[in-house]
Amino acid sequence: IIMSANPLIPESKLPALGTTIFTQMSALAQAHQAINLSQGFPDFDGPRYLQTRLAHHVAEGANQYAPMTGVAPLREAIADKTAALYGYRPDATRDVTVTAGATEALYAAITALVRPGDEVICFDPSYDSYAPAIQLAGGVLKRQALQPPHFRVDWAHFATLLSEKTRLVILNTPHNPSATVWQKADFAALWQAIAAHDIFVLSDEVYEHICFAPQGHASVLSHPQLRERAIAVSSFGKTYHMTGWKVGYCVAPAALSAEVRKVHQYLTFSVNTPAQLALADMLREQPEHYRELPDFYRARRDRFVQALAASRFEILPCEGTYFLLADYSAISDLDDVSFCTWLTTEVGVAAIPLSVFCADPFPHKLIRLCFAKQEATLDAAAARLVAL
Repeated sequence: IIMSANPLIPESKLPALGTTIFTQMSALAQAHQAINLSQGFPDFDGPRYLQTRLAHHVAEGANQYAPMTGVAPLREAIADKTAALYGYRPDATRDVTVTAGATEALYAAITALVRPGDEVICFDPSYDSYAPAIQLAGGVLKRQALQPPHFRVDWAHFATLLSEKTRLVILNTPHNPSATVWQKADFAALWQAIAAHDIFVLSDEVYEHICFAPQGHASVLSHPQLRERAIAVSSFGKTYHMTGWKVGYCVAPAALSAEVRKVHQYLTFSVNTPAQLALADMLREQPEHYRELPDFYRARRDRFVQALAASRFEILPCEGTYFLLADYSAISDLDDVSFCTWLTTEVGVAAIPLSVFCADPFPHKLIRLCFAKQEATLDAAAARLVAL
């Protein structure tokens, strides 16, 4: 066998992209035996009933390909849940698509909608999977920076970003990483801004059931006009503490769903069959799980915030998700990436720097901490942070 002296290396379609900060910080935490509050996953298991139903469906032989759009019992259960929560029942056959996690749904939606030269607006800080998908589709990303501590959208400024090339607006509520939530007034303002334009909306609502706002979660699906041109994405991994199952879904009008499904069909084709059937059983038999999830995570949030009260961190308001933002400016002059590295290696607590969610320089000294952890984990981490 003759080996080439110059192996062929492809020109990268994403030359600026490396390993995600979440993978980096989790690896650093493991290397230094740090308490990992960086990557957003629980350190406890999901419902026992869900586990037993998965085993049941495996034993019953549900081990071949599922239908491309998702098994019918799960799509029906999603439609019923949507109707109960948001006053709108999508058609389970035409409007609901089960995906290999929310990230696949987001990628499929962006790929289906964005053409070369199309402009896409998102709000920074923003989740890191949006930009690469837009870049691969040939789109142009325009970012609107949101400012701490409240991270509210300046709608007058938003209007200045719109152009004839604007194709898509991506929003995320409850918002990772800022832990803020949109209100019905935000959706009304968005509709007012785009109603006269041919613009679609991608609403990332993976934390829909982890919302602490008194008025509850405001979904794009509750807005009669917006939902006619919107794709709403959610995640069972977030809801049921099973991020490794990688099952999500999207709800969109039939014409939009048809385009998303064209991408989904050749991206993953279909999703884990027994897991889908187990999730359908869970939605039907134990709906109290997702209904009680705000209280479940609110208790952890409050415990962690109280434990950090004696620290020099300033904790920002948390209206949703299982993340807290902490301002460390009273502790260090380091930039946030350097501070998180130091925090992991020297203090033994891993966090995520907020600047990685932004394209433009982010001058604020903020880090993101995940409180989807056992109480003992949170108490141990707080003890180390209070000592700073």
